[in-house]
Amino acid sequence: MRVSEEHLDDVIEVAPDADEDHDEHEVLDPQVAARRAAALAHIRHFGDPVLKSRAARVDRFDGGLRDQVDRMAALMHDALGIGLAAPQIGVSQQLLVYRVGPDGPVVALINPEIEWASKDAEPAEEGCLSIPGILVDVERPVHVRVRAQDENGDGRVVEASGLEARVIQHEVDHLNGVLILDRTTKDQRKEAIRTLRDAEREAA
Repeated sequence: MRVSEEHLDDVIEVAPDADEDHDEHEVLDPQVAARRAAALAHIRHFGDPVLKSRAARVDRFDGGLRDQVDRMAALMHDALGIGLAAPQIGVSQQLLVYRVGPDGPVVALINPEIEWASKDAEPAEEGCLSIPGILVDVERPVHVRVRAQDENGDGRVVEASGLEARVIQHEVDHLNGVLILDRTTKDQRKEAIRTLRDAEREAA
């Protein structure tokens, strides 16, 4: 996920999938840029059916799942992101990872359910690693409470506000086959799709 500089200084994949300290137009160290490009090659893009499907619940908490969490955390780190959902790498699992701040711990939420959201909501400009180059306004609740499991199957409850709440909501949307284009205005959605089609034609 991602938010504009005006709203949280390019944090959420501005991307809730990009790190606030790394603007997409910033000139990166060649090694960092190479790692980021390699990580982004694993990300599924708009139009891939997996991004529009509800992911399957996780019912096995084993070494394979923990390896998947570690892999996603590494991809998120290398992509300079702060959130990543399993469908974004082509895996239909109710699994997401995120971190708030470059030094924050990676949190895994498995089978997450948003059990409460505040009536207070605010708009912010978001982008998505799966829809590169697109920013749209998305209004979301400012506070949420999420019930989930961790990578060992133990219960986990997260009460989040601000950026953390937005990142979680963005990634939970991915688990339900919902993209930021489904959350924005009709006009912004049309403009985004037009931009994506123009980019495809230029690439071809």
